[in-house]
Amino acid sequence: MQLLEALENAVGREESVFRAQLMREDIGRLRRLEELAQSAGNHEEFVKQGLYIGWTPDDLRTHEFKDELELLLDAVYLRCRGEGDAGELDRRIDEVWRVFDAKRLERLVGCLTRVPKPGL
Repeated sequence: MQLLEALENAVGREESVFRAQLMREDIGRLRRLEELAQSAGNHEEFVKQGLYIGWTPDDLRTHEFKDELELLLDAVYLRCRGEGDAGELDRRIDEVWRVFDAKRLERLVGCLTRVPKPGL
């Protein structure tokens, strides 16, 4: 999967400690998805398991990205099972990943930048 290779190549060059750590975690998640795609009995089982592999801390906010994740999982499943044109599926995975990753980073950074109110 091209996305996995791209992340593995980029993590060592990443200047942001936060972003590099997130990339390492994403590499682990994508490897887990590869394993799940091979072991899942069917597509529905794969999606059910793939949605909750730690996309957000304790998967408490994963539901916020469900639509994007389901698109990603569909493409990853087909790619890992060899069901379709590998190049086209890699392009689709990259496209969906960019949307998912941007939305996730926006939400995560938003949480980190909120200023607590005095006295709370």
